[in-house]
Amino acid sequence: MSAADDSEDTSEADGLRKIIHVDMDAFFASVEQRDNPELRGKPVAVGGASGRGVVAAASYEARKFGVRSAMPSMTAKRLCPELIFVKSRFDAYRAVSQQIRAIFRSFTPHVEPLSLDEAYLDVTEDLHGIGSATRIAEIIRQRIRAETGLTASAGVSYNKFLAKLASDQNKPDGMCIIRPGQGAAFVAALPVRRFHGVGPKGAEKIAKLGIETGADLAAKDIAFLRANFGSFADYLYRAARGIDLRPVRANRIRKSLGGERTFSEDISSGPKLRETLDGIVDIVWERIEQAGAKGRTVTLKLKYNDFTLTSRSRSVPHAVASKAEFARIGQELLGELLPLPLPIRLMGLTLSSLEGSEKDAQTPDTAQLSLL
Repeated sequence: MSAADDSEDTSEADGLRKIIHVDMDAFFASVEQRDNPELRGKPVAVGGASGRGVVAAASYEARKFGVRSAMPSMTAKRLCPELIFVKSRFDAYRAVSQQIRAIFRSFTPHVEPLSLDEAYLDVTEDLHGIGSATRIAEIIRQRIRAETGLTASAGVSYNKFLAKLASDQNKPDGMCIIRPGQGAAFVAALPVRRFHGVGPKGAEKIAKLGIETGADLAAKDIAFLRANFGSFADYLYRAARGIDLRPVRANRIRKSLGGERTFSEDISSGPKLRETLDGIVDIVWERIEQAGAKGRTVTLKLKYNDFTLTSRSRSVPHAVASKAEFARIGQELLGELLPLPLPIRLMGLTLSSLEGSEKDAQTPDTAQLSLL
């Protein structure tokens, strides 16, 4: 499966959807490099540079050093001493995102945003009668470059799972097509850690079972997967075969958005717990701003070292308006639980009762996104 050429799009057989996944290349950092010529060609991180700051986005120049989003800023600076930190400008990112979505919707009303910088498009029936998903993806990428000065990568296939995998295949500024009959073979050769929804912890668990690739996963029957992965098994079974029946859903609203952190060592001291919660707030609020989400309920989750769970929630009559308010409510919930009866191995914080969220889950539907 390689970058697209000008040949006829054969990925569109009768009865199959025509799905495009468009993903902007290092979006936040690229906007900063576009708007400030002095940053071009240099390693750039969007986010806080000191204290508990985290990297919200990294340019490709920074990624060469191992800098990644959600990484503590101090770690990023150690990996790349020349790293340049810039403060996030979500108003600027949203403005560019609106330009890009206008381009998408000029081809189809069936646009499902996942975040400010990526979306699924169903072009089974496009507004211009072009008929070729490959050609539409090419035109979209050309228009994004011409109208925003930024680059985008695209994946074209017959379902969402494959289209998303394809968009990552030839990054940056690339394109990949997975045609009917090629999905299972494409997935078979991939590391399972590249499947959406399989985070570092999940990949570690899967690897311990001797499963490294899609082919290894496809060799396991559903009974084995259910015994080891519970409700996640059905997703893994289908994914290993390149199967995804989910439709593209425009304007789908997510119910919650949050993050959780599992610790390498259990913690119990009040000051350490509060410091850890502040770090989670930093990352989750970035996600809330990226999604344009507004919610009224904050939930704190703790998992003790005996694996029992406890949680506390608080709802307010208005949408949580700021990171400071989000942090205050979270800290108050934690205060209600202190002192803890046991050390904890996991902490999570979630905003729910959302309205207007632009970030939807891409199966499996997990409100909690791992921070590790």
